This record gives sequence, C-alpha cells and structure tokens, in this order.
Amino acid sequence: MADGGRRQRRAFIGSFTAAGGPGIVTAAVTPGEGALTPLSSTNGVPDPSYLALAPDGGTLYAVSETTDGAVAAYRVTGDKPEPAGRPVPVGGDGPTHLSLYDGHVLTANYGSGSVTAVPVRSDGTLARSASGVLRHTGRGPHAQRQQGPHAHQVQPDPSGRWAVSVDLGTDSVRVCTLADGALAVHREIALRPGSGPRHLAFHPDGTHAYVANELAPTVTVCRWDAADGTLRPLTEVQALPGAPAGDAYPSGIVVSPDGRFVWTATRGEDVLSVFAVEPDGLRLTGTVPCGGHWPREIAVSDGFLYAANERSGDVTWFALDPATGLPRRAGSLPVPAASCVVFG
Repeated sequence: MADGGRRQRRAFIGSFTAAGGPGIVTAAVTPGEGALTPLSSTNGVPDPSYLALAPDGGTLYAVSETTDGAVAAYRVTGDKPEPAGRPVPVGGDGPTHLSLYDGHVLTANYGSGSVTAVPVRSDGTLARSASGVLRHTGRGPHAQRQQGPHAHQVQPDPSGRWAVSVDLGTDSVRVCTLADGALAVHREIALRPGSGPRHLAFHPDGTHAYVANELAPTVTVCRWDAADGTLRPLTEVQALPGAPAGDAYPSGIVVSPDGRFVWTATRGEDVLSVFAVEPDGLRLTGTVPCGGHWPREIAVSDGFLYAANERSGDVTWFALDPATGLPRRAGSLPVPAASCVVFG
C-alpha cells in the first residue's frame, strides 16, 4: 500500500504468449519517477495483446488475439489479476483492440474485419451475445494488406454518444451506434486510399481527432462533431522528418492531457514522433529512439510516456518535457513480446 493507505498505482502490460510473452504483467509505478517494478504475471488466455481497465479500476479486460478470438475479464484486488468467469468468444478472428462503451466491451477484430459488442454484467463479468457482431465491408488499393476489411481499433468518442472504429483494410473510419446490444453504422468516413488507418486519438476538447496511418507514415488530422457524429479529414502530415530508410509502420498515437502535444510510434524506424498541436493541424517538432525494437503501442501517464517494444521485449519509459513534449529516456522493464500498457 502507498502512503496514507492508498493502493499504489499499477501498470498492466499485455503481451503475445505465442512469441514467448508471459501473458499479462502487473507492475508497480514509482510516483514521480515513472519506473515500473514487476509484481506478477497472469497467463489466463493466449495472446492478451490489448487491455482495458474498467473506470472503477476493479476489472481488467483482455482480448485473446487468436483465430478463435475471445475477450476475458479479471478481478483487480491485489498484485495479481484473477480470472472473473470464462473467456467469451467475440465471433471474430484476431481481436486486436478493445474498449468499454455503454455497458459493453467492444473489440476490433482485425482478421475478420468486424467489431463486436460483448455485454458486461453488473458485477463486471462478461455475457455472451448473439447479436453483437458488426461486419465491415470493402477493400483498399494495397494488394497485400487491403484485400478486405481489417478493423484495428474501436473506442467511444469523448461525448460517449458514439463508438468509432478504424479499419486499415478499407481506408475508413466508421461512426457507430449501439442499441439493444447491436452495433449499426451511422456514418462511414473515407480517408486517403492506401493510407491504412490504424489507430485514432481524440483531442481532449472533443473537437478534433488524429489518425495514425500504418501503410503511409502519416497522421490525418480530422475535425470531430459529436452533435451529429461527423468526422471530417482536414490535412495529412508526415510522421517522420524524412523518407524512411526501410520499414516504417506507425502504430500507437496519444494526445497529451492538456491537448498541446501528440505522440506517435513508428515500427521499423523505431522512433517516437512529437507533434505540436495547432488549429486544425499538427507540426512535427522532433523524433527520438523508442528505446527498443518495434514499438507496438504507447501510453502517457503522469508526465511519462511508455513504449511497449514488441520485438526487443521491453517497456521503456520516458520523462516528458512539459515545454516541448520531447521524451527523455528514463528506464526500461524487460517484458517479452510486450504489446500494450494501461494504468490504474
């Protein structure tokens, strides 16, 4: 316990067990330093590559990014999350992202190009749903990566009125509603053909969104109107200061809590990019090494940025300069096949 009887802040780290990962790692976070100290690991489902924590911090949810995709719930009462009921199938292949929305866990199923809504019971456990799968349709111009839909992320918008899914295979973002457990498309917004949108992050003021494009190392700046669920692309900016030397696949994107900065991670180049937020745009101000190889996801917490470096098997943390947003490497924790970090 932390001083004053409060539970110390925790980090929960997902990983790919098929690549040697330990499952879900729980780590303590040192206040003011951002350092991670491992506490436990939980190997409850295969490939828990993405995690989400309930608002009350009492339940942790994990995808199982397998062909027979599933989602699992865990009780968070001590240093090791404990399974809360059996994993629930999502009716989709390769769930790669999840979030909480309107009494459901939503999963983005990359392999099958679909989004699933799994009901959450009042005690935080999961129920099966027969009507919760929304299947995307379409394709893009990239011959290998866009032969069909590939939902990569799904999350609520800041107003809580809409669920927004990002599809790499169809170069589009879908704004959805959820009624009686069934998802429906309210509006589909096309992005540049071949850009391969992967993840979207909202500005804290709720009027803009930023989309990291995997197939072109860029970020698309969009205006968001929560009143009618409209996303309007405004401009597309480079995520790197020059032409990449080899592979360059953006992955994670986050916005600072004060709305002044945006950060992205790019695999292959293995860098973190820093953007200053401008009216209806972004300005690339610098890049720094990610501290490892193949940063799959990034997160920001209490003035520190964390990169889950999948292929080097570590989570690296960086102190953030409050004036410039530039990350300064502060430490690293070995986690084989690390894939994401969430805090609670």
